[in-house]
Amino acid sequence: MTGNRIPQLLCGVVPVLLLASGCTHKYENPITKDTQQPDKVLFDTSIDDIEHGRYERARLTLQTMMNTYDTSEYLAKAKLAVADSWKREGGAHGMAEAEAQYKDFILFYPNMEESAEAQYKICEMQFQQMDKPDRDNVHARMADAECKDVLQKWPNSQYATQAAELLRKAQEVIAGGEKAAADFYHKKGGSGFYSAANRYDNLVRQYPLYSQADEALWMAADSYNQMGDKFDNQQADDYARIVRDYPLSLHVEDAKKQLRAMGRAVPDADPVAEARMKFELENRKRPGFLSRSIISPFSDRPSTWAAAKSGNAQVDAFKPGMPMDVPEAARGTAAAGTESTVTISTPSRDILNNAPDARTNTGSPSKPDSGNPAANKTEDKPGSPNSTTTPATATPATPEGAPESIIAVTAANANAKMAAAKKAKQQKALTPKRRPKPSDRKSTAPAPASTSSTPPAGKPGGNGGGGVPQL
Repeated sequence: MTGNRIPQLLCGVVPVLLLASGCTHKYENPITKDTQQPDKVLFDTSIDDIEHGRYERARLTLQTMMNTYDTSEYLAKAKLAVADSWKREGGAHGMAEAEAQYKDFILFYPNMEESAEAQYKICEMQFQQMDKPDRDNVHARMADAECKDVLQKWPNSQYATQAAELLRKAQEVIAGGEKAAADFYHKKGGSGFYSAANRYDNLVRQYPLYSQADEALWMAADSYNQMGDKFDNQQADDYARIVRDYPLSLHVEDAKKQLRAMGRAVPDADPVAEARMKFELENRKRPGFLSRSIISPFSDRPSTWAAAKSGNAQVDAFKPGMPMDVPEAARGTAAAGTESTVTISTPSRDILNNAPDARTNTGSPSKPDSGNPAANKTEDKPGSPNSTTTPATATPATPEGAPESIIAVTAANANAKMAAAKKAKQQKALTPKRRPKPSDRKSTAPAPASTSSTPPAGKPGGNGGGGVPQL
């Protein structure tokens, strides 16, 4: 039975493979003009090679055409076809070459309609190279920048809608990476709450269309709660934003409860935000079981199914915030949660004018002065027959500014600091004590004073006696 099935399988598979090998991917920008001009013939030949995967041969043909017919009307189309061949070839090298060719095309032909297409393809290539949110997001940030160029330079092109969709997906991945970092600091506790609150708030400020923005606000409010009572205003602002800007969130009722416990006003829901969230929830398609359990864990592609389907994406550049535990002296003129400007000054290295003169060291031996014969007399040297002083029997001490003494002192200080840091780390508690939420806190009012007139036991009575307790 098995021997009879093999020829049947071969007869069914071989035609499919032959048919697949004969399939071609049509080129997007062919020249429909019917002519037999030499430059047009060369262009059509190269396009046929691109459609059949002969990319190197196609590029050679296109280069021959551009060098031979430098005034051809198909010169711009040929340059765009070279970039398309690199894009179709793929790989890291092919993507890099394609991006360079597309940028050259935009530089030489900025007013052509194909310039918007070239910029969109750059955005698409960066989007295709994006990694998951917990990995390096360099391609996600490049996709964010390239897609913004399409919307800013060619807002009325046919590629503006597709570029806006890719931009929202790229920002979903960037925001996911920021939230993962904030979750790490929140779990760390202690001083990590400052960094977590800064990242959560900055994330929602930069990317309000993020699918988990309400969860980020809830975690930011919890971080402020753990930081103490002086951050109650920031905590209440995050609760209010959940109620107002994300009215269909799962944390709305809990946020209202916390606001009432803090004695704050509960804001009304924004109808525009409510309509947008309703549209997103109705049009969000969750991936199937096969994709979530088998394909996604082993794929290096990010999952963007939860990205926003509507709304204007953020067009401003990403600006990191500053945690609130940074001292005011280090902040400069920037406030908490805003962009800061850091100025790095180069220290002066002119040690020739600032360092002490080594010749003035009393502990270092001095060389004889050849210009003063009186200073080189034998009777002035210790140990000479004519000397009247007794030679020193102890070993001369090391000068205070000698390199050996400086290294020894520096090493001792470093060892002491390392030992103190290690001891403090060992004494630190592994699990930090978490502060309860406002709605869970108990009353801290003092107990009422007792009105009984009976004096406590062990104390003298009110009659001025000898302090004998009454029986």
